[in-house]
Amino acid sequence: MHKIAVIGCGYWGPNFIRIFTQLPDSQVKYCVDMNEQRLAHMRLLYPHVRTTTRLEDALEDSEVDGAVVATPVASHHGVAKRFLEAGKATLIEKPLSLSVADAEDLIETAEKKGSALMVGHTFLFTAAVNKVKQLLENGELGDIHYVASTRVNLGIFQEDINVIWDLAPHDISILNYVLNSRPLSVSAHAQSFIRRPVEDVAFLTLRYPEDVLAHIHVSWLDPCKIRRSTFVASKKMVVYDDVETLEKIRIYDKGVSVQPHYETFGEFHLAYRFGDIFTPKLDDSEPLKTEANHFLRAITNGRPERATGEEGLAVVRVLEAATESARKDGKTVSLA
Repeated sequence: MHKIAVIGCGYWGPNFIRIFTQLPDSQVKYCVDMNEQRLAHMRLLYPHVRTTTRLEDALEDSEVDGAVVATPVASHHGVAKRFLEAGKATLIEKPLSLSVADAEDLIETAEKKGSALMVGHTFLFTAAVNKVKQLLENGELGDIHYVASTRVNLGIFQEDINVIWDLAPHDISILNYVLNSRPLSVSAHAQSFIRRPVEDVAFLTLRYPEDVLAHIHVSWLDPCKIRRSTFVASKKMVVYDDVETLEKIRIYDKGVSVQPHYETFGEFHLAYRFGDIFTPKLDDSEPLKTEANHFLRAITNGRPERATGEEGLAVVRVLEAATESARKDGKTVSLA
């Protein structure tokens, strides 16, 4: 039975408390937050959980072997480092930190103390994303050409981070995971319309090895909630729509190819293929529960199988470079 401390009970913290309370191999022992009203609400929902405003209560308890850090991003490094130094496995909500330097420091601390470090990239634990990865790895899609992702809605406007740091970590982590590679460069354009100077809309272009191009559109200022990624490959194409409840993945047997033999321009033509549209059946288990189970195994094994600190660092590296590019009018920033 792993004893867990959840730090922060604002937006994501209560979800982690619920999940770890439900799992048979874990028990939430502490809920830590500076807001007494939030703690009072947690006591009503989970009377067995100890609530406190003191981080030291969880840090100094030898029974606690795992901590979930769901605090504002600016505090991720400081809070998580204390738990890692105390030898406790730590799961940090995305993004891992607000800078590459802080992310590297967390990884170094985790390695030095032998503490498991995991990042809350929840989409890596969804059945849909893993299905796309499987289709690409088994060759069914062919060679990937480009990916176009849109993650927009009206709000929630953040005060401490811009829209790139808030929404783009999801798509960057998905791309890195599915493509099994890291981008070579990034360029971005962003604008602040509502609360200057915090950018609320952004367009990112990432270049991956093998000439794979990825485009990400993120916004807090859109009338529709869209969570959609299109993977265009040489054999087939896939649309992943996370807003859909039943058909999150659609595989399109569509494509275009150049005819191999022609002698004159008049003989040149493209061959278009319009085949079936297939919707595979997916596991309907809650991704956060899958993520939590991975974290429990990480506590036991000393290292997570997925969403590692290194993967979190790779995402932060892109976020930092994208923000730099956006503030230099879209100048391409190398990540190689």
